[in-house]
Amino acid sequence: MNETPASLRAALKNGKIQMMLGGSAFVAAAAVVAFFMQSAAPAAQVDKTDRAAIEAIVRDYILEHPEILPQAMERLASKRTGAVIDQNRAAIETPFAGAWEGAEKGDVTLVEYFDYACGYCRATLPEIAKLVAQDKNLKVVYRELPILSEQSADAAKVSLLAAEKGQYMPFHKALYGAGQVSRDTIFAAAAKVGIDRKAAEAAIVSSKYNAEVESNIRIAQTLQATGTPTFVVGNQVLNGAVGFDALKAAVAAARGK
Repeated sequence: MNETPASLRAALKNGKIQMMLGGSAFVAAAAVVAFFMQSAAPAAQVDKTDRAAIEAIVRDYILEHPEILPQAMERLASKRTGAVIDQNRAAIETPFAGAWEGAEKGDVTLVEYFDYACGYCRATLPEIAKLVAQDKNLKVVYRELPILSEQSADAAKVSLLAAEKGQYMPFHKALYGAGQVSRDTIFAAAAKVGIDRKAAEAAIVSSKYNAEVESNIRIAQTLQATGTPTFVVGNQVLNGAVGFDALKAAVAAARGK
């Protein structure tokens, strides 16, 4: 499109832009902005009459269809979230050592930010297991987000030690299966997968894993995560224990199906 201000005025008069204003407020605004920005005329040459006419059409449309405003806000938030994920995708989807399960080179990566003291995270365990069993091209990456208790931080460090030793998923499942997180349940889960108590204690007092945990917290804040669990897949962030169907649908959307 290569229109001058004169043809822009003609378009306003014959309703061309009004026809473009079909759909959500986001689509309407985007259509007008695209029409305006694609004009060959420099912005300085667009007179006040043209600008006022465009603003009037957009204003009248929104006043006549106020129900589209929530749609516009949702769309805007979705675009922002997608941009933040894209900027941090490598840090989000690249697992720490062996802190993942499923397909190593899956075509979709589902990331869970979780806390071992979170009951909702524990409740999602069988749902994720079901997803992995059904979808052979799905990779699940786990990111420690120990925000609920001091024991959460201890568990996260021993969990990352288990990831380095290739025992992440066995430890992950053992600790969740042990009940409430405590030093005793952490050491018991570690022993169950072949990690002795001294190694687990050393991991807890070490600063070795601080950078990983701090990075997870920083990115979760950037994603505006509201708690645990928080899932990231494709360009979506899902807060809370959203359930198997919602996770499956998000994976399908990321895959483009």
